[in-house]
Amino acid sequence: MTWLMIFGLAGIVAYLWNRLDRAERRLEAIDDLQERTLIQLRDLLTSSPPAENETRQEAAPDEQEPQPTVPKIAAKREAPPAVLKVGRPGKGAPADVATEQKADPPQPARPRFELPKFAFDFEDIFGRKLPIWGGGVALAVAGVFLVRFAIEAGLLTPTVRVAMAFLFGILLLGGAELARQFNEKVPDERVAQALAGAGLATLYAGFYLAGTQYGLIGKVVAFLGLAGVTASAIGLSFRFGLPSAVLGLVGGFAAPALVGSDGGNIPLLALYLGLVTAGLTFTGDRQKRQWMSIAALVGGLGWGALLLLTGDFGTNEVFAVGLYLLVLGAVLPALASAGRFTRYLRLGAAALASMQLAVLVDAGGYSELAWGLYLLMAAALAYLGWRNDKVREASAFAAAIGVFLLMQWPDPSASFFALVAASLAVILAGAPLALAYLQRERLLDLAQIGAVPLALAMVAYSQFGSFDGNSVEGLLALATAVLASLPLVGAWLIADRVRPTSFAALCASGLAMVFTAMLMVTPPWSAPVAALPSLAAAAWLCHTRGANALVNVFWGGGAVAALALIATPDFFDEFERVVGMSGGSETVRALMRWLAVTASFAALAWLEQRIEFKRAAEALAAALFYGTLAQVLPADVLAGMAALLAIALVYVMPARIAAQSTLAAIAFLWALEPLGMWLGAGLSSLASDPVFVIDLPEPFEVLTRLLPAAFALALLRVPDSAGRHAQLALRAIAITLALAGLHTLFKQLFAIETLSAFVDYGMIERTIWQALILGAAWIAMKAPHKFETQRTLGAALAAAALVHFALYTGIIHNPLWDRQSVGPAPIANLALLAYAIAAAAALSLRAWLTARWHPLFDGLVVLLTSLGALTLLRQIFAGAIPVDAPLGPTEDLLRSVIGIALAIGFLILGAHRKERSWRVGSLVLMLIAVAKVFIFDAAGLEGLIRIASFMALGFSLIGIGWIYSRQLRLPDADPER
Repeated sequence: MTWLMIFGLAGIVAYLWNRLDRAERRLEAIDDLQERTLIQLRDLLTSSPPAENETRQEAAPDEQEPQPTVPKIAAKREAPPAVLKVGRPGKGAPADVATEQKADPPQPARPRFELPKFAFDFEDIFGRKLPIWGGGVALAVAGVFLVRFAIEAGLLTPTVRVAMAFLFGILLLGGAELARQFNEKVPDERVAQALAGAGLATLYAGFYLAGTQYGLIGKVVAFLGLAGVTASAIGLSFRFGLPSAVLGLVGGFAAPALVGSDGGNIPLLALYLGLVTAGLTFTGDRQKRQWMSIAALVGGLGWGALLLLTGDFGTNEVFAVGLYLLVLGAVLPALASAGRFTRYLRLGAAALASMQLAVLVDAGGYSELAWGLYLLMAAALAYLGWRNDKVREASAFAAAIGVFLLMQWPDPSASFFALVAASLAVILAGAPLALAYLQRERLLDLAQIGAVPLALAMVAYSQFGSFDGNSVEGLLALATAVLASLPLVGAWLIADRVRPTSFAALCASGLAMVFTAMLMVTPPWSAPVAALPSLAAAAWLCHTRGANALVNVFWGGGAVAALALIATPDFFDEFERVVGMSGGSETVRALMRWLAVTASFAALAWLEQRIEFKRAAEALAAALFYGTLAQVLPADVLAGMAALLAIALVYVMPARIAAQSTLAAIAFLWALEPLGMWLGAGLSSLASDPVFVIDLPEPFEVLTRLLPAAFALALLRVPDSAGRHAQLALRAIAITLALAGLHTLFKQLFAIETLSAFVDYGMIERTIWQALILGAAWIAMKAPHKFETQRTLGAALAAAALVHFALYTGIIHNPLWDRQSVGPAPIANLALLAYAIAAAAALSLRAWLTARWHPLFDGLVVLLTSLGALTLLRQIFAGAIPVDAPLGPTEDLLRSVIGIALAIGFLILGAHRKERSWRVGSLVLMLIAVAKVFIFDAAGLEGLIRIASFMALGFSLIGIGWIYSRQLRLPDADPER
C-alpha cells in the first residue's frame, strides 16, 4: 500500500509538470511568432514602392523622361494594391501607420503558427524535473516512515514521536517559505512547492497519530488541528501554487494508509477524510481546476468504500460514516463546480454515496439512526433537485436504492417500516409532486411520482402481505389506496399541459394501485371483477381524451384482468367448459369472471382507433364472449353457437371482421375432430380399404360441427389487404368442410358396414355421389352469378366428380378387376350410368374452360367411352359381378371389334366437327385395336376364321386410311385442335 501511494504521487507530479512544460513551450512559440512578424512588417514599411513610370520606361525607352533614382525592391510584386494598417507595432515601429500603394507591395510569406509537438526527453524529465518533486514526496514519506520506525523500534515515547512529526512538518513549511523569500538563490519555484507539500502531509500525519493512534489529544483538539492543516493547505495553494495544494491534500489522503490506520477511530477518521475532501474540493473550485474537485470526491468516496469494509458498526460509527457520506454525496457536490462536468460530478457523487449509505444501513442493522441518515441524504438530494433542475436524477437514484433497501429489510417491525416508507414517499414522490404543482416538473419527476408509490406498495405487500389473507390486508389496502392518490393527483396537475404519454403513465400507476388495493380486500376468485373499477376509469379517460397513450393504459388493464382470470384457481375448471368438458359447479361465479374480462376488451374494440389494435380487441372480445357462453351452455351446442354468432355478426355488424373471423375460427376448431375422422377414412380408401359408415363421424357431429363451420366460413369476408388468394383459401376450407359433412350424411343412406354390402352397393353409392357433385356443379354454373367465385366453384365441383370417378370407379374399385356389382341387366346397368356421368363431367369441363383444355377433355371422353364399352361387354358375358367369370375368346375378339368400331365413330365425329382432337383419339384407339388383333387375337385363330378376320381387318384399315386421308385434306374448324 505504501509504495502504491508513492508511485501514485510520482505520477501526479509528472502529469502536472508535463502540463506546465507544454504551456511554457506554447508561450515561447507565441513570443517568437510575434517578434518575427513585427520584424517583417517593419521591413515592409521602411521599403519604398516602385515609381509608376518605371514600367513605362521599360516599355518605351525613347519616350522616357529623367526620373530620380529609386532603389529597386528585389521581391516580385504580384498582389493587387492594398492598404495595410498596423495598430500595435513592436519596438522601433510607429504607433499608427497607414500606407496606400498603387503598385503591388511586396508580400512576405505569412509565417505559420505551429505549436511545438510534445517530445519525450528522458534526460530532461528524469534529470531536471522529477528530482525536485520526487524530493518533496520523499521528504514527506521519510517523515512518515521516521514516525513508523520510531513506533516499531520503541525508541521514543508516543508523545516524542508525535512531537517530532509536528516539528519536521513545521521545518518543511519553514524551508518552503525561505525558498520562496530567497528566490534569487533558489530560482526554481518548485523547490518551495515541494517543501510546502511535504510539510503539509507530515502535519496531517502528526495530528492523525496524536488523535487516533495514541489518543494524546482529544477529539476536539484533533479536529481543530486537522482543520488548521486543511486551512493551511488551502492558503498555501494560493501562495505557492497549485502543486503545493495537490501534494499537501493528496498526502492528506495518503496519510491514514501510510501510518497504518486499521485499528483507528472510525468517527475521527471519517471527520478527517471529510475535511481533506472538503479542502480539496474547495481549492479546486476556487482555482477553477475542475479535475481537482472530481479527484477530491472520487478519493473521498473511495475512502468511504474502505470504511464500509471495516466490520461491525456501532451507533457512533454509523453516525460518523453516514454523515461523512451525506456530506460527500450531497453537500460538497452542491458547493463544487466542475464546469461542463458539474452535472455529472453531482450525479455520480450522489449515486455512489447513496449506494454506500445503503450498505451502511444494512451493516448497521437497519437501525433508526442508519435509516435517518439515509432519509436525510434523500431529503438533501431532493432539495438540491429543487434548486437545480439538472441534478434531479440523483434523487431518482436515491429513490431506487431506498426501495431496494426496503425490499431487503429482514423482519421489519410494521410501525417502523410504515414510518420509513411514508418518509420515502413524502420525500421522493412528494417533492416531485410539489414541482408539478409549481409547473416546474421534468419527465424524471413524473417518473418518480408514478414509480415510487407503486414500488413502495409492492414492497410493503411482499413484506407483510399474504395471498391467503391475514389481519393486515385491510391496512395494506388502505396504505396502497393512499399511495395511489400521489400519481392520480400528479396526473390531475399535469393533465392539460404535458404530453399524453406522461399523463397516461401516471394514470396507469394510480389505477394499478387501486386494483391492487381491491385485490387485498376481495376474495381471490373475484380478481377479474376487482379490476372493473380501474378499467371503468381507464375507459372514461379514453372516451373523454381519446389519446392513444391512454388507450394503451386500457390495454394494459385488460391484459392484467385477463392474467387475473388465468392465474386464479377456478380457471382450470372453467376452461374445461370452454373445450367441451364438464367443469365445476360455480356457474354464476364463472359467468361474472368471464363477463368482466369480456367487457374490458369489448370496450377496447369500441374505443380503439388504430385498425390493427381494434381488430385485436375485437378478436379477444369475441373469444372471451364465447368462453362466457361456455360457462352456461351445454358442450354439444358450443360449436354451433360459435358459428351462429359468426354468421349473425356477418349480417348485423359486417365491419367487425376480426370478431367474425375469431368466432368462425373457433367453429372450425370444433370441426377439426370430425374432419380428421373423415380425412382418415378417405386416406385409408386410397389404399383400397372401403369406407364404412362406422369409420365416419356421427350425423349429430356433422350437423353441429362440420356444417355450421362450413356455413360460417363460406359467409366470412377477409379484409381487402389479405388479397384474393386468402379469400379463395377460405372458400376452399369451407367447401372441404361442407363436402365432408354432406358426404358423411350421404353415407348414412346405404349405411355400408360390411364387405359384402360394399360389393353389392358400393358401385351405386359412388355413382349417385358423383351425380350429386356434378349436379351441384351444374347448379353453380347455371344459377345467376352473385359471387365472383361461383364459376370457379362449379368447375371445381365438376373436376371433383371426375377425379372421384377416376380414383375409385376407374382405378381402385373398377368392376373389371375388383368385385363390384353393376346390376343384372345387360347394357342398362350401373356401368353405363357411371361412365355416362364421368363423360358428362368431362364434357362439362370442356365447355366451361378455355379452348386450350379441349384436347385434354376430348381424350378423356375417348378413354371413358372405350372403358365403358368394355365394361358393358364384360357384364353381358359375366353377369352382375364382371370379375367373377373368366374371359372367353368370343368376348376377347369382340373387344377388338368394339375398339375398331369406336375408332371409326370418333373419326366420323372429328370429321363432322372438324376437330383434330377427336381424329387423333380415334387413331390412337385404332392402333391399340390393331395391335391387339395382330399380337393377341390372330395368334389364337386357325383356318378360314383366321383368314376371314384378317381380310375384314385389312378392308377396315384400308377404309379407315382412306377416310382419314380425306379428313386431312379438309380444313379444320379450329387449327389448334
